[in-house]
Amino acid sequence: MSENKKIWFVTGSGNGLGRHITETALKAGNSVMATARNIKQLEGLVEEYGEQIDTAVLDVTNEQQARDAVKKAIHKFGRIDVLVNNAGYGDNRPFEQMPADEFRRLVETCFFGVVTLTREVLPIMRKQRSGHIIQISSVGGRFAGPGNAAYFASKWAVGGFTEGLSLETAPFNVKVTALEPGAMRTNWGKHAYGQELELIAEYADSVGAATKSVENLWGNETGDPEKVAQVVLKVANAKQLPPHILLGSDAYQIAKQASKKRWENAEIWKQVSEFTDIDNQKSVLEFPNF
Repeated sequence: MSENKKIWFVTGSGNGLGRHITETALKAGNSVMATARNIKQLEGLVEEYGEQIDTAVLDVTNEQQARDAVKKAIHKFGRIDVLVNNAGYGDNRPFEQMPADEFRRLVETCFFGVVTLTREVLPIMRKQRSGHIIQISSVGGRFAGPGNAAYFASKWAVGGFTEGLSLETAPFNVKVTALEPGAMRTNWGKHAYGQELELIAEYADSVGAATKSVENLWGNETGDPEKVAQVVLKVANAKQLPPHILLGSDAYQIAKQASKKRWENAEIWKQVSEFTDIDNQKSVLEFPNF
């Protein structure tokens, strides 16, 4: 197989960024196992690309569906070179107003879905001694704001999982990369922020204010999903990559400011950090004086 013609497996292919990634991979001549909860969304691609594409029903929270979809991909194409863990969603409301089962469902989708598909595909790539696992994460894996606590928690987890795993798999030529976009012109924001919710009054100044600050963003986002898909295509064929790549000027600035603030706080609290060393001679802990 040509170096640039690979077998892809993409989750959340039905719409949004996943659709753009799937189409971009197909247009470049790759073969794709496209998965979605509703595969009727993929019928047009099947008609256009024929044997170059196969589809499978996949809710990434369903481990058996994940197992079956991977087996189907292997039966059809014989290998998997690129796994794109794309499926996910946001849910903007105060943590206190998000039922436990819905919080868990989001984390199961955005984080454990990534873990499940990686678990199924990694042994295949290890035996091939080649492959690339691409996590579609978010700049929300580098900072957090009011609302979407479950989403932020998931994306922070994806970042740590990716970085640790990338070190484990490097010796046998399997790359693992988290792409961290800012806001894109997909339907993510409208879904995450579109629900009507009567806030508990105490959250008006945090979640309420944050929600209002982005109400004109949706539909006017900086990020172009077609260009993001082009980056994914390039990443899949790259030789050397870091475990994290920010996408979008907004993501770059947000991450830069978040890192700066985090390090400033670390310096302010440095004496507290050092106090806990067993060989620290100070007998009295002094907190920063604000």
